[in-house]
Amino acid sequence: MKLYALCKKTWAMSLLIFVLLVSLTPVSQAAAFLSVAQAFENQNNSVQTVKGYVVGQPTGTSTVITSNYPNDYALALADSANETNTDKMVYVQIPSNLRSTFGLQSHSELKGKSLTIKGTLTPYFSHPGIKSVTSISTETGGTDPTPDPTEPTVPVEDYYRTAAGKTGNTLKTELHNIIDHHTELSYSAVWEALKKTDEDPANANNVILLYTGRSQAKSTNGGGVDDWNREHVWAKSHGDFGTAMGPGTDLHHLRPTDVSVNSTRGNLDFDNGGTEHSEALGNYFDSDSWEPRDEVKGDVARMLFYMAVRYEGDVSDEPDLEFNNTVNNGTAPYHGKLSVLLQWNAQDPVDDRERRRNDIIYSDYQHNRNPFIDHPEWVNEIWN
Repeated sequence: MKLYALCKKTWAMSLLIFVLLVSLTPVSQAAAFLSVAQAFENQNNSVQTVKGYVVGQPTGTSTVITSNYPNDYALALADSANETNTDKMVYVQIPSNLRSTFGLQSHSELKGKSLTIKGTLTPYFSHPGIKSVTSISTETGGTDPTPDPTEPTVPVEDYYRTAAGKTGNTLKTELHNIIDHHTELSYSAVWEALKKTDEDPANANNVILLYTGRSQAKSTNGGGVDDWNREHVWAKSHGDFGTAMGPGTDLHHLRPTDVSVNSTRGNLDFDNGGTEHSEALGNYFDSDSWEPRDEVKGDVARMLFYMAVRYEGDVSDEPDLEFNNTVNNGTAPYHGKLSVLLQWNAQDPVDDRERRRNDIIYSDYQHNRNPFIDHPEWVNEIWN
């Protein structure tokens, strides 16, 4: 009996010790990943594993390039594959033994792919970063699916979340902040981009010309009389930006047009009336204005509204583009005629082709959107 009691007491003590040990011993769990935002905020020299998307190669504290990579030494990581704001990225120093596998010069196809990276959270290029990297791996199961260019890669309402409920100049300022700092193209790169953004849905070998509506072979771009070229809907001289990267190459207002029709339009402001163009039927012009065909009147207006919001002169080499209600604006940084553009926005609602173009520019090229295609009602919130 004594022996039984002793064994029972010993068993009870053993059970108590076991319970205490279990309660005091951490449960083994899979290591958690930090987001890029968390890594950005915690540059404390700790070793962590960070998960994000490759968005380009850093070449300076606030500079990340997205093509023509000079080497395999570094990459920029973000929580979104389409991020362009360097304040939402961490810069990764790629160790020599991993450069041939994860360097962007050798593997440009990595851009937009999801990676997990283990290393020390410490600044690189004087910017929040990851150094002393010990491992880099791609997402299990291979590469990310290619996005459908007809669907936004980020839900539209999430993209404009900070603009909700705002009106007037407050709305204009917030929209500017959202669409600012887009990925800029060279003027030569615009040729190929327009072949995709303005592709004829009925013939993949052609583009649709803005003013004539004609379907024309993509291969006929150039300067010949019957070629198509790159029309700046916000005329270059109305801001003196030429073909410089930024306003001069912004796809949201660049469209393929017939060379001779483009020449006739020149830098005219927009207004109703004039003589019908013999080659671009439905378009009218006189000495100081151009009226596009009815099918694209709203397109033209919304492209100009985008330009007036995107370019506010808050960067030293960018113009401050604004509207007035006149024509004959010449080389001033104004475009008119505002009252007519407001009328055209209402007269010609957004169509599927316009939406598709907006999505392609966002997902494949500039990574910003034209808010007045997504929300045409915002035009009147700002300018009426």
